[in-house]
Amino acid sequence: MGGQYIEPMPLSMPHLPSLCAVCRRWSAGGLCGDCLQRFADVAVRCVQCALRLPAGPLRCGACLRRAGAPLDRMVAAVDYGFPWDGLITGFKFHQRLDLAASLARVLHGAVRRHAELPAADLVLPVPLSRERLRERGFNQAWELARRIARWQRIKASPDVLLRIRDTGHQLGLNESQRVHNLRGAFLVDPRHAPRVRGHCVALVDDVATSGATADEAARTLRQAGAAQVQLWVVARTPAPA
Repeated sequence: MGGQYIEPMPLSMPHLPSLCAVCRRWSAGGLCGDCLQRFADVAVRCVQCALRLPAGPLRCGACLRRAGAPLDRMVAAVDYGFPWDGLITGFKFHQRLDLAASLARVLHGAVRRHAELPAADLVLPVPLSRERLRERGFNQAWELARRIARWQRIKASPDVLLRIRDTGHQLGLNESQRVHNLRGAFLVDPRHAPRVRGHCVALVDDVATSGATADEAARTLRQAGAAQVQLWVVARTPAPA
């Protein structure tokens, strides 16, 4: 798959009738129009961490105080909550690969709405370790990334950014523990470093929670010479109440 150009699939191509993954009514895709309209609302979000904001500011207070962040921009399509949490869990942990295209289209639509985003030169999935990939059988981030790259006519590759250390699950760790746990987890394959150097790279993942994983991946890409790193995620975990 080494980053070859993938011929785009027309966005208007017909879908076979299927049951909506949320309401179970027949529709022309994995998610019906009514459910998309109801649950994929367009929100004002911080351009750097994608948390919801009241209309007006571009960055939340935390991001304004945080200088030198490795991620330049973050785009999230929806908040991580009903029904997206169940759909992503099914996709990620229960082999629901039939949901990949629907989730990718929701994210693709969010990216397209941000016309001000600098154009990405390369789309990369946040990689899994060998152990996690063997356990799961596929990388859900690559299933999203390769579809979005095809629709946007951008090159994509699953093997430019590598996860060289299995960090285990981040659940239950606080922010500083997550950062320490991820230190040195990623590597840009030296054979593909010229494809990163001087370019704008878009990382793709299913969910962003603390942002620690994306920050460490972005830091690795920056060290390899990336000019800019964006993160595109289907869902963003909301800030604690």
